[in-house]
Amino acid sequence: MSAAAEAKAAGYGGIAAASRATKVARSTIGRGLNDLRDPGSLGGKVRRKGGGSPRLATKDATLLVDLERLLEPATMGDPMRALRWVSKSHDKLATALRAIGHKVSSSSIPRLLEELKYCRHFNRKTKESGKHPDRDAQFEYINAKVEEFQAADQPVISIDAKKKELLGEFKNGGSDYGPQGRPIEVNTHDFEDKELGKVVPYGVYDIGADDGYVSLGIDHDTGQFAVNSVRLWLNRIGRERYCAMKRLMITADGGGSNGSRLRLWKTALQKLADETGLIIQVCHYPPGTSKWNKIEHRMFCHITQNWRAMPLVSLYVVIALIANTTTKKGLSIRCELDPNTYPKGIKVPDAEMATLNITRDAFHPEWNYSIAPRNSDVKR
Repeated sequence: MSAAAEAKAAGYGGIAAASRATKVARSTIGRGLNDLRDPGSLGGKVRRKGGGSPRLATKDATLLVDLERLLEPATMGDPMRALRWVSKSHDKLATALRAIGHKVSSSSIPRLLEELKYCRHFNRKTKESGKHPDRDAQFEYINAKVEEFQAADQPVISIDAKKKELLGEFKNGGSDYGPQGRPIEVNTHDFEDKELGKVVPYGVYDIGADDGYVSLGIDHDTGQFAVNSVRLWLNRIGRERYCAMKRLMITADGGGSNGSRLRLWKTALQKLADETGLIIQVCHYPPGTSKWNKIEHRMFCHITQNWRAMPLVSLYVVIALIANTTTKKGLSIRCELDPNTYPKGIKVPDAEMATLNITRDAFHPEWNYSIAPRNSDVKR
């Protein structure tokens, strides 16, 4: 455009003079003069259609075919969908293409993949293995039971064990703000400190009160430990909050120390019912649906967020971090140490199971049942 401006200023013979001085073709200067005469004709693009270097796929007719052939062993996804993604790096793909005679660099691979409708992709948790046909029906059953208990002002608690945590200067997931250049230094390897050991946070979440209790165990996560956590919640919080309590409803996962098939869990619940005089209704979530348990997304997630990037160096630190977990909606959590030992491998014989005062519900009795005190004739 500047060469055209100089040619216009020079007048007659200006195009030839400007071409000699700038080495720009006369035809290019002529188009520039046309643009100067009609500035409104100028668009966003200066380059004419078809200008610039031709596409690699145009210069090399077999490039895309060979690239797609290379991708086939590494391609993941649904073959019936147009959108696909690859696991090989750009460098590896470019190297493989050069090995079979194509002139291509790694920087060109993303554009070629886009032409083939490939893209980067992340894992997405959407598949549920072994979905039970009565999964939704069990959810509805649990909801109906919860509404029944809450309408009668009887407590409903959600229980579960959080994963075991190493005590010591170990890396804790997440990140948090701190002075620049002064990260918290932790051990390189996550080998258990035999003196400090591990802790097992077992949670009890009161659904109606939006309130939690965590029993911090230092031994094994067994059925007896799970039931003792419920016992501690009753003694510390439940009895005072629900003065007219006669029944207690527990929602729990189907596995772990409070599993629906675990005999030790049921016998420990029977002892709790005998001690307290309460009828204990239990409803287990179907297999593969532990994340629907309310304690997971109403309490445990906030604990994890509160202690992110904080090494759990001692029992005191763990208790303090859990107890200081709050939310804008008013969640509060009480945390206490359970110093008791809970041996593994306890076998419950058939004769002891026969003494349980257990009533199984008509709908999925393996998931839904109630345990009443053995010294009482009270029924549900």
